[in-house]
Amino acid sequence: MNEIGLDPGIDHLYAVKTIDEVHKAGGKIKSFLSYCGGLPAPEDSDNPLGYKFSWSSRGVLLALRNSAKYWKNGEIESVTSEELMNSAKPYFIYPGFALVCYPNRDSTTYKELYSIPEAETVIRGTLRFQGFPEFIKVLVDLGFLKEDADEIFSSEISWKDALSKYIGAESNSESDIIAKIDSLTKFKDEADRERILAGFKWLGLFSDNKIIPRGNPLDTLCATLEELMQYGPNERDLVILQHKFGIEWADGTTETRTSTLVDYGVPGGYSSMAKLVGVPCAVATLQVLNGKLSTPGLFAPMTPEINDPIMKILKDEYDIYLTEKTL
Repeated sequence: MNEIGLDPGIDHLYAVKTIDEVHKAGGKIKSFLSYCGGLPAPEDSDNPLGYKFSWSSRGVLLALRNSAKYWKNGEIESVTSEELMNSAKPYFIYPGFALVCYPNRDSTTYKELYSIPEAETVIRGTLRFQGFPEFIKVLVDLGFLKEDADEIFSSEISWKDALSKYIGAESNSESDIIAKIDSLTKFKDEADRERILAGFKWLGLFSDNKIIPRGNPLDTLCATLEELMQYGPNERDLVILQHKFGIEWADGTTETRTSTLVDYGVPGGYSSMAKLVGVPCAVATLQVLNGKLSTPGLFAPMTPEINDPIMKILKDEYDIYLTEKTL
């Protein structure tokens, strides 16, 4: 079985559950929104990106280079990789979380995968804390998400030398570097500019700190981010996952349902990301080894027959489940 971690994985289990329930009751899924984020707990989101690494830093940055497409109001909409961060919007789940969302890769296939041809809007996406997209957008505009080999990032020079050479600043002075940044990107407003430039300073990009050369801008930046944005010994991560279903019943009435997971890691123990990726995979593996899951071939958790036993074990034995509500 593939796609049986967190996202994809737990998300499939509860998407299929609600879709199956609605279809059996004669209803239609008119819209499906699914957003997931692996984040630091709010009290530990103490850096300019509001983010820390609970999985591959390279994977995190590479995912930000993807284009996206999805169904919205019956039409396929596309977002280029360059515009992905500009497309981020505030997303409300609970008042205590200042979240934004942006779409993931290709959501259009989920009409077929989830058997919801009637759906007019289908979007799967990522959650981050506010401020993250604007910061990443500047890095994109400066070319720091590129993997192209560059001699600038092949030797142990200072960050201010590397940055000034890479973006073509007149000198390595902070004022000249900032002037060049201003010419290469557009900030939302002055407060946003000040916040992001302060973040660059926090990362040491204007300083004499030596780069950890990796031969290209993306991997060299990753090396610095990994040093500065790890979880501390008493810190914890946070996973938020929510499905939102727009439902139309046979009599024409409508309702909105949500399925929501908010889970924290344990300082000194398992991170939430490790638990929510690892446990579902382990449970599915045991189902195969015990002969309880014997479907031949390669498949994902897309039917109640496969999913229901896994969901029951996750809830009863590991306290892993989504809270379902009708709004």
